Amino acid sequence: MLKDKNYSDITTDNSQEELVTVRLAENSAEIEEAQRLRYKVFYEEYGAVANDIMRNSRMDMDEYDEFADHLVVVDNSHGDKERIVGTYRLLQREGASKVGQFYSESEYDIAPLLNSDKSLLELGRSCVLPDFRTRPVLQLLWQGIADYISDFDIDLMFGCASLHSTDIKSISKPLSYLHHYHLSPETIRPRALKGRYINMDIIPQDDINARRVFAELPPLIKGYLRVGASIGDGAVIDEQFNTTDVCIVVQTHLVTDRYRKHYERKIQKTIPGRENL
Repeated sequence: MLKDKNYSDITTDNSQEELVTVRLAENSAEIEEAQRLRYKVFYEEYGAVANDIMRNSRMDMDEYDEFADHLVVVDNSHGDKERIVGTYRLLQREGASKVGQFYSESEYDIAPLLNSDKSLLELGRSCVLPDFRTRPVLQLLWQGIADYISDFDIDLMFGCASLHSTDIKSISKPLSYLHHYHLSPETIRPRALKGRYINMDIIPQDDINARRVFAELPPLIKGYLRVGASIGDGAVIDEQFNTTDVCIVVQTHLVTDRYRKHYERKIQKTIPGRENL
């Protein structure tokens, strides 16, 4: 699924991050390093529940990895020895068909996306080591994604993004905020599967301090919203990862050249509602 595009020339313009670059994983060894990074973040840091295979190998892996591209953030500050410090899994429709479905279909009915005439890209397994969770690295990841979607002519991106709690009451404000302010248009709106559906319309819109709730959202979800993402109908509890997931949908024309040129301005803004997208 790789093209000749090399993302390694994309670097941050922050002097402290100048030795960090982003590109696609080039071989199986780098994919395995990304899987070890995912294990460190998801299982050791956030307490996800590993099966025996993952626990013994200390790698987060599943059947989708083989058919996906893996965007990696590489730390080049240690001389000739590169270190992968961040990763994003990128799965196109062709790869998903080889597995039988997209990963998100285990949680959401994405028929509106599948039945569209749009080219699709599922984003998943996003993680960065704590020391590299900075604005320049976030910018770098999005620049890599912007180049990728331009290279493959992607129309719509989607995927599950997580709130780190399974206590719905404790996250009722962010869920309600996302429902009231960022619900996807019906024509492209995923819906949580029957039996897993968690109603996000918990707190009335008038009772929500939108700016305050937005400021407290996980950085990844804020990043999605800043590039114009919308949210599917209903949340899903993911017991394995100890999270509550929402389904993100992004129309990619919001993320390409225009996004990259204006990123520094956009990233400074808060966007409590659609009027600021």
